[in-house]
Amino acid sequence: MTETTLIFNTSMTQEHIVKVALTFFVTAITVFALPLIVTSWRETPPSLEKVDIPSTPEAAKHDWKPTNILDRPSIVPATRDNVRETRSRSTKNSNGTKGSDVDTIVAYCPATGAYLDEIVADSEASIDAKVRKALMAQEKTWQPQGRNWTQRRRVLKTIKAWMVRDMDTLVRVACRDTGKTAIDAVLGEILVTLSKLDWLIKNSEKVLRPQTRPNNLLLAHKRCTVYYEPVGVVTALVSWNYPCHNALSPILAGLASGNAVVVKCSEMVVWSTQYYIQGVHACLRACGLSPDLVQLVCCLPPVAPVLTSHPLVRHLTFIGSESVAKMVARDAAKVMTPCCLELGGKDPMIVLEDASLSFFVQTWLRAAFGSGGQNCIGAERFIVSRKIMQKFLDLVTPKVKILRQGSFLDDVAPGTKQGIDVGAMISDNRFDALEALIADAESRGARVLAGGKRFNHPNHPSGHYFAPTLIVDVTPDMPIAQEELFAPIFLVMPFDTVEEAVSLANGTRFALGSSVFGSNRSVCRKVADQLHAGMVNINDFAVSYLNQGLPFGGNKASGNGQRFGGPEGLLALCNTKAVTEDRFFSLIKTAIPGPVHYPHADSLKAYAFVVGLATFFGAVTWGESLVGLWSLIRSSL
Repeated sequence: MTETTLIFNTSMTQEHIVKVALTFFVTAITVFALPLIVTSWRETPPSLEKVDIPSTPEAAKHDWKPTNILDRPSIVPATRDNVRETRSRSTKNSNGTKGSDVDTIVAYCPATGAYLDEIVADSEASIDAKVRKALMAQEKTWQPQGRNWTQRRRVLKTIKAWMVRDMDTLVRVACRDTGKTAIDAVLGEILVTLSKLDWLIKNSEKVLRPQTRPNNLLLAHKRCTVYYEPVGVVTALVSWNYPCHNALSPILAGLASGNAVVVKCSEMVVWSTQYYIQGVHACLRACGLSPDLVQLVCCLPPVAPVLTSHPLVRHLTFIGSESVAKMVARDAAKVMTPCCLELGGKDPMIVLEDASLSFFVQTWLRAAFGSGGQNCIGAERFIVSRKIMQKFLDLVTPKVKILRQGSFLDDVAPGTKQGIDVGAMISDNRFDALEALIADAESRGARVLAGGKRFNHPNHPSGHYFAPTLIVDVTPDMPIAQEELFAPIFLVMPFDTVEEAVSLANGTRFALGSSVFGSNRSVCRKVADQLHAGMVNINDFAVSYLNQGLPFGGNKASGNGQRFGGPEGLLALCNTKAVTEDRFFSLIKTAIPGPVHYPHADSLKAYAFVVGLATFFGAVTWGESLVGLWSLIRSSL
């Protein structure tokens, strides 16, 4: 009987344990897993079939054949005799509505000179209206202090889904408006933007959530928290070399931080940027948000100060030249708008004598010729050990000489092995200056082993092509070694010692990106530590930009020390608010000690009290602490 009862009790105990375990498991799922599941479901992007993405522009379609070729392509409206065939004007402003025949911008393909469209530029009044619409949308949409992360991530995920699905269209639009190759477009427009989206989706809440800061003994009864709140309207004036990425990058960061965004694109890429912004608007609408959160400004330079000095703009990012940056900063200073200025570079690639030449030759070619050399962190100077110079040139020279130029969209036919390695430049307005710099360097002893001048393409006489150039024996006293070229020019400078290489690398006004190549890690790290640059890549080129968790920017003439990208970039788009409150709110409160009550009963005692307080909390030794404590007690009596 006793044994039977024991077995029965044991069985009951096991059953009880199972019930408790199941209860605990269900509770854990309810408390922890279920909210995550619900949040994940709420963040699921809408079906792309429900996203009213604009149709592919005619000029970006695979079967499009240009009919209107401009003799002398320019963004300035052309006269009728500059067009080989009659063109129809569809003057539309950046919202896609018909505009009056006032200031217009001509869009054309730099690779062929093909006419794309003529677009009405924004006026002072329309710019002001767009800023105000953005602010109204921001105030109605985003709650303060980041309580709508689910909504923000859903928008980002929708944009990402759109980019992946319509990648070919996005690439072709960029190629048509800039003349770059599709390979360059995927690498520089799509891949880095997807990287930014991934980082923001995973990390923006972590970076911007309220932070409790460490405290001290004086405030032991207080809780100190830092909140990052949206500033309202942020503006980005972006360059033309990557129209998709440069437009979307500040938009993504702005939306992730709870702001509205006004993007001013370069007048060189209005046609493509309009399409990208229309896609963003469609994604916002699909997520139930106002498209007014994102505004596009397309204007000519004289009108831009309306935006850069607008009192409702609370942060400004500028990507472009130093001369324009100074005007932008001056405008922003009038209304105390903080600026992030990302300017040009003269990026050095130091090639040490033990570098693996055959392994890295393709890296160096892409560093110089990717996007036609129109890359702010492209390789502007190859600083090569004299001991390996000839081997280096033997590898590079024949490859540069056979690089092919043309229009990727028009010259590369499906099913063929035709190749286009380097696309067009955005404009030919700097060709005279480039040829003059090269001629000057030759007169001083440099040698041109390939290219060196503009290229008149036999199939695209109106295209803007500069021949892939290899120039060697360049010295630091030559202007070509000091000025940013932003062109497909592979410039080589020799060095004899590592110290000389570092001196050459740091010997310009710029300090943006840089690289060092070698087989000895400690030597490479030592060189990297000495380089004046915002970014250094060891045994690679510009790869740091693929990690959008890293800050991006430069120093000296390459920027004002501010950064976009990474936590630094997100935090810059927020107002930082420190909140201090009682830890035990209604139980322990701060009272002003009696000796220092107004009016002072005894000013000397009040002084002795505060000196004792400072001595007690600032004491270095126990003895000083006791002296301070005694002073507190004595002055309180």
